[in-house]
Amino acid sequence: MTSPRKTYIIANWKMNFTPGEASLYLNRLSNRISPSRNVQVVLAPSTVALQPLSLQINRRQFKLAAQNFYWRDYGAYTGETSVAQIRGFVDYAIVGHSERRYVFNESEEDIAQKVAAAIRNNLTPILCIGETALERKDGETKAAIYSQLTNGLHEVSKEDISKVIIAYEPVWAISSNKNAKPAKPSDIAEAELIIREHIAKLYNKQTAEDIYILYGGSVNADTAGGYLDIPGIDGLLIGGASLIADSFCAIVETAKGKNK
Repeated sequence: MTSPRKTYIIANWKMNFTPGEASLYLNRLSNRISPSRNVQVVLAPSTVALQPLSLQINRRQFKLAAQNFYWRDYGAYTGETSVAQIRGFVDYAIVGHSERRYVFNESEEDIAQKVAAAIRNNLTPILCIGETALERKDGETKAAIYSQLTNGLHEVSKEDISKVIIAYEPVWAISSNKNAKPAKPSDIAEAELIIREHIAKLYNKQTAEDIYILYGGSVNADTAGGYLDIPGIDGLLIGGASLIADSFCAIVETAKGKNK
């Protein structure tokens, strides 16, 4: 009997919590979330909290992810942190988040190099893709997804694509966007099919079937179950709700209930 596909619940804490606050919050989560074979909980604190949390964390309960890094391993890049410097603390790395793309103007080339750097340093990159409200209005959802996948993965070989997780986060549905509108399950299901269709073109059909696809966009305890019920969605990338222990723990328990 084969084991069920793993469900990923990833908490992106963004620029919140001091190292001390992050430690206290991790302790609260540790007391409420038990380890699960089928649900992988990943926490993405700010860079300054990675090292202390890596010493505190129970890796049977949680894994850590980097929110950002520079793609070169070493060098004269004042103020930057390389993935080579944090790889001992984390197992995952978020790449291409919409805030990195549209607030910090990261280019497609930067994103592709970051994906490659994560793989080179034995981390799992979580490549975030998704269309803007204008692209959606103009009927360019498929084109935007195709473009971001093609560019983001162009340094990834057929041998390494299995190491990548894709997170679909439509920019128009993210709660930090003041005009955000919750995505309908049908919207997400359509995007999931588009992603797998294009992965099949870039690699092959089996890779398209096997690759993990997450959803991220204003997910909370009330909506998580509905999103996890969408065929082909393997987990959630959570922003604001991951900062509230009751909400985040409820989401994790929902995921466990759906993947026994």
